[in-house]
Amino acid sequence: MFKIGLNKIIKNNLYPILLVSIIFFTILITNFYSIYKKDNDDQLNNLLDNSYLKKSINLVIKNLNPKFDYIDFKVKKGDTFEKIINQLNLPLKEKNLAIKSFSKFKFINNLYQGQKITFKLDNSKPVKIVEMKIEQSKTKYFHFNRAENLDKFEYKELNKSLTKVLVYKETVISNSLYSSAINIGIKPNIIIEFARIYGFQVDFQRDIWKNDSFQIIYETFLDQNNKVIETGNIIYANLILQGNENDLYIFKTKDGNEHFDAAGKSVRKSLMKTPINGARLSSSFGMRKHPILGYNKMHRGTDFAAPEGTPIMASGDGKIIRARWCGGGGNCIKIKHNSTYSTVYAHLKSFARGIKEGKKVNQGQIIGYVGSTGMSTGPHLHYEVIINGKKVNSQTLKLPSGKILKGNERKLFEVSKIKINVLKSKLISSL
Repeated sequence: MFKIGLNKIIKNNLYPILLVSIIFFTILITNFYSIYKKDNDDQLNNLLDNSYLKKSINLVIKNLNPKFDYIDFKVKKGDTFEKIINQLNLPLKEKNLAIKSFSKFKFINNLYQGQKITFKLDNSKPVKIVEMKIEQSKTKYFHFNRAENLDKFEYKELNKSLTKVLVYKETVISNSLYSSAINIGIKPNIIIEFARIYGFQVDFQRDIWKNDSFQIIYETFLDQNNKVIETGNIIYANLILQGNENDLYIFKTKDGNEHFDAAGKSVRKSLMKTPINGARLSSSFGMRKHPILGYNKMHRGTDFAAPEGTPIMASGDGKIIRARWCGGGGNCIKIKHNSTYSTVYAHLKSFARGIKEGKKVNQGQIIGYVGSTGMSTGPHLHYEVIINGKKVNSQTLKLPSGKILKGNERKLFEVSKIKINVLKSKLISSL
C-alpha cells in the first residue's frame, strides 16, 4: 500500500494555505453580498473572472502539488519488481526504463516478503523516478540516483549508521534456560548461540539444577532511535552450575572468533553433546519396548521430547546427504561431518529454509524443527551418532578435546581475558 505524505504536505504549507483561504472567503463573501444587495447577475460573472481570486486558487493548487512525491512500498508475497513498478503512476516509457535499468541487478529479481522499497518521484511532466532505495538487510540498503538530465541511474551500496552497545544480563534459571533468558529480554538468536557454545560440555536436560544461574555480555547494534537492529557476538558467558563457574571468553584466532575457558582451552569439539535446547531426554540408547510395535527392540539413538516447532541444530560442520522422507523416521536429515562421523535427525515437522541434499551446514546452524512425523507417539527428536558406520550412544561418547592456546596466542588471550573481566565489572557497577 502506498503512503503518500499528504498530511506532511499540508503541515509544511499550513501558513500559505490559511492565508489564501482567508483571502478567498473574504472575496467570496464581499461579492456575494454585493450580488444579494444589487440583484445583479453581472456581479456573479465578475466574481468568476476575478483575477486575484484566480491567482489565489492557483497558489493553493501549487502548494498542494509538491514537486516530489516519496512513496514507500512493502513487498508482499508474490510481488515482483515489474509488478511494483506497474502500480506506480508513471508513463509507459518510464516504467519500461525502470524495469530495464533495475532488473539487471540480481537482488532486484530476488525480492523477499516484508522488504522495503522507497521511490522518489519528480511530478514534473512527464513523471519520472529520480531516486530509489531498496532495503537489503537491517544494516544495508541499495541506493539508485538518476543522473541529471539522463535516462540512467547511478548505484551505491550503503550501510546504515549503527552504534554498538554491549549488554550485560544475569538471572537465575527457573524452568529452562530459554524461558529464563527470554524473561530478561535476551534475543532468541543470542540464547541459541549461548546453548551452542555450552552444548559441547553441558547436557541442558540433566546438568542444570534449580537455582543455577548464568551471566552474559553480548553485542547489540542500535539505530539513531536507539532501536536494536541486530545482535552480534557473545563477548563473555558464565554458566554457574551447582556453585561451579564455567567462564567462557571470546578470542579471535586465525580461524576466526572462538570461545575459550579461563585456562585457554577451546570449547569447540567435533560434535555438540545435544543438538536441541530445552528438550527432555525421553528415551536413551539401548534395548527398550517399542512404543508402537509393542516388543523389545534395540533403540540405536537418543530421543529428546520437546514442543512441536522447537529448533534443531546441526551438531557439527558437514554436508547434508539426506533430507527427505525416511519411512518410520518421518522427515529426516543425515549429515556427513567427515570420514569418521555422521549424524541423523528424525521425525522432523519440517526442514529449515534452504536445507536440502548437498547443502553444507555449520555447527549450530538451524536445520529443522521438532515434529512427530513417521512412527512417533508425540513431538520429539530422534538423534543418532554414527562412527565408521556404527551407531553409538551420543550421550556417553567422548569427543576430542578442543585446542589449547599456547605461546604468543596464549599471552594475547590472557590480556584479552583481563580486559573482558574489567569490562564485566564496569557493566555490573553501572546497573
